[in-house]
Amino acid sequence: MIISFILFSLVIFTPITTQPLMQEERSSIDGKWELLHENIGISPMHMQLLHNDKVVMFDRTDFGPSNISLPLNRCRYDPFDYVLQKDCTAHSILYDIRANTFRPLSIRTDTWCSSGAVLANGTLVQTGGYNNGDHTIRTMVPCDNETCDWVELSGYLMEPRWFSTDQLLPDGRIIIIGGRRQFSYEFYPSSSPTFFTTFFNSSSFLMDFLRDTTDGITENNLYPFVHLLPDGNLFIFVNVRSAVIDYKQNHVVKNLPPIPGNDPRSYPNSGSSVLLPLDENKSVEPEVMVCGGAPRGAYSNIKHTRTFDRAVSTCGRIKVADENPNWEMENMPIERVMGDMVILPNGDVIIINGAGAGTAGWDNARDPVTRPVIYHPNGSPNTRFSVMQPTSRARLYNSVAILVTDGRVLVAGSNPNPSYNFTDVQFPTDLSLEAFLPPYLDAEYNRLRPDIVSLDAEVMGYKKPLMVTFTVKEFLKLARVTVRIIAPSFTTHSLGMNQRMVVLKEVRNATFIKESLVKIYTIMVVGPSTAEIAPSGYYLLYLVHGGIPSPGMWVMVQ
Repeated sequence: MIISFILFSLVIFTPITTQPLMQEERSSIDGKWELLHENIGISPMHMQLLHNDKVVMFDRTDFGPSNISLPLNRCRYDPFDYVLQKDCTAHSILYDIRANTFRPLSIRTDTWCSSGAVLANGTLVQTGGYNNGDHTIRTMVPCDNETCDWVELSGYLMEPRWFSTDQLLPDGRIIIIGGRRQFSYEFYPSSSPTFFTTFFNSSSFLMDFLRDTTDGITENNLYPFVHLLPDGNLFIFVNVRSAVIDYKQNHVVKNLPPIPGNDPRSYPNSGSSVLLPLDENKSVEPEVMVCGGAPRGAYSNIKHTRTFDRAVSTCGRIKVADENPNWEMENMPIERVMGDMVILPNGDVIIINGAGAGTAGWDNARDPVTRPVIYHPNGSPNTRFSVMQPTSRARLYNSVAILVTDGRVLVAGSNPNPSYNFTDVQFPTDLSLEAFLPPYLDAEYNRLRPDIVSLDAEVMGYKKPLMVTFTVKEFLKLARVTVRIIAPSFTTHSLGMNQRMVVLKEVRNATFIKESLVKIYTIMVVGPSTAEIAPSGYYLLYLVHGGIPSPGMWVMVQ
């Protein structure tokens, strides 16, 4: 960083004009798949990337032994487990991306259909679950040795949180919203930090919007879609309805129109949702996209007649802050329920995993969708989707996908059976771990791929300048160079909780410094403007040149 600063100070700069990437530069390559492990011992239904490039994965604990043992005979005893009261196998692992290795972790209480978020200091906080885990908080502090493991605090939550959603807030707390037959929210740490509430949360808050959007026995308001908006309020989508909610005052700021088509998108109809990238180089206008799902009545049709309705093919986008917001609808090239939506470093969104018919739940889906699609938000309507290479594996109920540092998408899971079942079922439990490589990782683009040499600070302050030094083999004179940060998601059940991208404000264009073995450039940006735009914490920072992203670098926003 000192060398970069000296070069920056002494060399006469040659400014480079930056323009949006031209359409003809977009890749026509359709990506590729890598099998990382045939068997990781568990079939993850939850996944989170940590800032030391390790990934926490876990499933549920109450459906029998997994395929990986706990070390030192550290068995779990659970009298409420109807399958196996003494279990000496692991239901969580820690995967090392760089080494492509994993080790077992120990979970004592049931994490089935739980939720999570990462605190500003990098600690993963995982909330709720089922049975003896529905009131439990679990934490995982990242470590680079073999010692870290789950720490569990039973009874912390005020209400049972099963199928709830977590969102990190600007003040550093996590809000925990909803759950089965829970029309309320609460906080971690608790909202009244007294000696007593160090151990027990003090209160939960009823939310009428959750109660009003329930749908009888199917409860199409489970795992609500939640996004933190730049004004500090929350966008919440359940069933077919959405609203902007002030969680501090517990009231609805704005009711948004129902998504057209009357098809529920939340669990068990299980569409997916993403907050599209926030660009601080222009007026920040939050826009939410909701894709896929199942028709109304699809869950009941499976239960009563074993009829598997075709999945929903539509996506809707809505500009939440507009005075009169409306949904802009378009069709995906492939119908999909239980898809995972992941923001890619170049600002595109990949939709991956899922089925073409049915809903979430045990043995509730048919027609696995093995082809991902990539959505280009800035493209013209009806030209925004590209279809990718298929995988050979069905990823149905309880599948997950996350972005990792080098730009790959890590994919695992699929357990559409009530236990680990590998035979005599239509879709066996899958224990493999794959990576999907989006088109920008193809060797064809190595000449355009930038590499970040250094940042002039390890901690990025709000509105504080940050100089990024980078190299690239071939600089496109008309290419736009941007720096953006991504908050990795806690992914489960087609939700990418806390996932967000911010394109940082550019204060000086990409500038040539010198040439030694390679050409060296710098670009000056400033940190996010507010904690509502980007709550404090660890983010992946990418530099994108001509639509091709660099490998990511971890940075703390504080």
